[in-house]
Amino acid sequence: MPTYPVLRCGAKDLALDRPRVMGILNVTPDSFSDGGLFIGLDSALKQVDAMLSAGADIIDVGGESTRPGAADVDEQMEMDRVLPVIQAIGSRFDTIVSLDTSKASVMREGAAAGAGMINDVRALREEDAISVAAQTGLPVCLMHMQGEPRSMQHAPHYDDVVSEVIEFLLDRRQACVEAGIANTQILLDPGFGFGKNLNHNLSLLGQLDQLCDKAPTLIGLSRKRMFAQILNDDQASRVTASVSAALMCVERGASIVRVHDVEQTVHAMAVYQAVTQRHAEMNAARPQQDQV
Repeated sequence: MPTYPVLRCGAKDLALDRPRVMGILNVTPDSFSDGGLFIGLDSALKQVDAMLSAGADIIDVGGESTRPGAADVDEQMEMDRVLPVIQAIGSRFDTIVSLDTSKASVMREGAAAGAGMINDVRALREEDAISVAAQTGLPVCLMHMQGEPRSMQHAPHYDDVVSEVIEFLLDRRQACVEAGIANTQILLDPGFGFGKNLNHNLSLLGQLDQLCDKAPTLIGLSRKRMFAQILNDDQASRVTASVSAALMCVERGASIVRVHDVEQTVHAMAVYQAVTQRHAEMNAARPQQDQV
């Protein structure tokens, strides 16, 4: 039997024996797709209930927008946004909460409030972030971003985007291991749309297996502007494109996909899993048939 990584998410474990779906909950006024929709606690909890009912395995709570051009949020404001939500989710639902933050103080307080994972777009490079993350003992996701949210889409440049992103993430993973974070508790995210143009994103998606072969990966492609560019229509719904891309990521080995549209993604994954399982069963039976 194959051995699959198991993330130790505080009091809960998450086996990566199948692709997992992470539902996005932005409790911000300015996130690019759902800003302002879930600021109130009641609306946030209704959205959590809907995502879990649709099949989400993890809820990712964020209190600071990292869209292109986003303004910084101070520590206290971010904690005021996320901590009550994390506590309320923990008291009402049996699920793993991921905390989307780059600030050490928010990580510390979020873990105390019940967060089971840390998801950092800055790959634990902010002051004290890596040491605090290690102290929590929680799984961490390290994302690649060229530049900062305010300026990251101003003419991003790479000589070889795939190799440079992978090199950065592996270096950050090694830094985390040296800081005391177990290698088995580290996920990597290539950071689609974070300091990358359309061609960079397409190259990363097409060669994503190169990263997935080296580590469990968490992928966030949901409703990205790259789909509007591909469709040549900024007003078009990005749901179908997002689900298609999530499925491509899973086919290339992604462990977790971070999405807004949970139900549609879960349905697509169910088809993928059914086909994959049947294919495995047929391959397992074939040697016996050949022997007969």
